[in-house]
Amino acid sequence: MTADVQQAVGRQAKIDTLKRIGKYTIVRFFMLFFAVAVGIYLTILIANMGGYVDEIRKAEIRENIAIQISMNPQYKKLSTEERKQLQEKLVALEEERLGLNKPFLIRSLAYLKDALTLNLGRAMNMTSDSGSRQVKLILLERLPATVLLFGTSFLLNFFVSLFFALMLSRRYGSFWDRFVVALAPTSAAPGWFYGIFLIVIFASWLRILPYGGMVDAPPPENPILYALSVAEHMILPLMALAISGIFLSMYSWRTFFLIYSSEDYVEMAKAKGLTERAIERRYILRPTLPYIVTSFALGVIVVWQGAIIFETVFNWPGIGRVYYQAIGLFDIPVIVGTTVLYAYLLAVTVFLLDIIYAFIDPRVKIG
Repeated sequence: MTADVQQAVGRQAKIDTLKRIGKYTIVRFFMLFFAVAVGIYLTILIANMGGYVDEIRKAEIRENIAIQISMNPQYKKLSTEERKQLQEKLVALEEERLGLNKPFLIRSLAYLKDALTLNLGRAMNMTSDSGSRQVKLILLERLPATVLLFGTSFLLNFFVSLFFALMLSRRYGSFWDRFVVALAPTSAAPGWFYGIFLIVIFASWLRILPYGGMVDAPPPENPILYALSVAEHMILPLMALAISGIFLSMYSWRTFFLIYSSEDYVEMAKAKGLTERAIERRYILRPTLPYIVTSFALGVIVVWQGAIIFETVFNWPGIGRVYYQAIGLFDIPVIVGTTVLYAYLLAVTVFLLDIIYAFIDPRVKIG
């Protein structure tokens, strides 16, 4: 085979590969988009209780307009029938403005369109700290607090558990290995459960750590003092999250590494005289890289989502508390907006994971 023919074959192979990647990417994109749309639509139906919440909104509109008419002096001379006609006219105009005059099926599809295009609209009852009712602002104001707390906890727990799990896999059966195995069941309880005890001990009894919120009140004006205040308020939540997850994570990673450490090719590498670090890097960490990447990516999604009960226990001003308040107030735009945020982040993460797998794991073939 001549050099020109070889080059032509190589170019054709690259073109075929790009076509497969393009086709696979488009198919996966539409599949994930369909899954996101279905999930958001179900959230709309459940949050609106099949249209019941919209009926409550209609009743509130009618009641508010009736009060406005009765309190307005210029309408006092109208007869009862004229007031009733005026009320019906104003109610119809307000329902038309909000789209409540249409059947719920059509309204639900309109809600779905707005959600998918990130037109999250205005909240029904909630407001942001700046006084705005735009759902985007409500979520964006609380998102940094959630990312700060859960992002810090996730990064610390992930890399610390990964490091110590690798160390424990080299010391199977040691005291610290048995210690971690014994404490692994403590992760069965959620973080807020341990948080209550930590608050009682360190904030209420010993009074050495602050509790409630993410900064002192009033907040320090000095940026350094402000950062130190935030760090001090994060100690108890981080401790609670660490206790509820790190031992089980270490145990899981340690068991995973032990499985790969017992493979024949690892024994062969030891027989060849390779160093312990080289064996871990080439024959243990590399095969487990897809699982590590998956765990990290899915953990990032949890960081954005927050935790409803945990943030409520610690009075942490994050997405979780916003979601809890929105459920209590039947604020559907905020509930749907939070779900849209989570759904899109999850879809993007899964989409990127499918592509990354093909590069980090040669066993995975795109298309």
